[in-house]
Amino acid sequence: MGGGADRVVLAEDARDALVKARAGGWSCGIVTNGRTAQQVAKIRASGLDRLVQGWVVSEAVGRKKPDPEIFRAAADAVGVPLEGAWVVGDSPHADIAGAHELGLRSVWVSGGRAWAAEGYRPTHVAVDVAGAIHHVIRSA
Repeated sequence: MGGGADRVVLAEDARDALVKARAGGWSCGIVTNGRTAQQVAKIRASGLDRLVQGWVVSEAVGRKKPDPEIFRAAADAVGVPLEGAWVVGDSPHADIAGAHELGLRSVWVSGGRAWAAEGYRPTHVAVDVAGAIHHVIRSA
């Protein structure tokens, strides 16, 4: 399989955070840019398909992040309203700008990088995915 889908590993702390979020009543979904077959293979190989209620891939919906329509499609796929949602992501442009455009709260997964985008900012910055999810859980 091309594209590295067979090498995708979900960090254990991120897995645990998602389990905690779901147990706390949070609905979780994935919004990803890319080719449908490759991205779905990554979601399944990592076990994310068993931890989230749904996902959308840009190729399948004909829209790419940060287009607001892909986030609306994700809310539909998960079966929840977009209002009140959080966007957690590592791309200032694709993830955080998309959240900003929709007026949604966001957590930028910085990986230790400094914020450089102008015109918008994330609601919160976390170093890793687990920290981002824990922030969202605590925000309730």
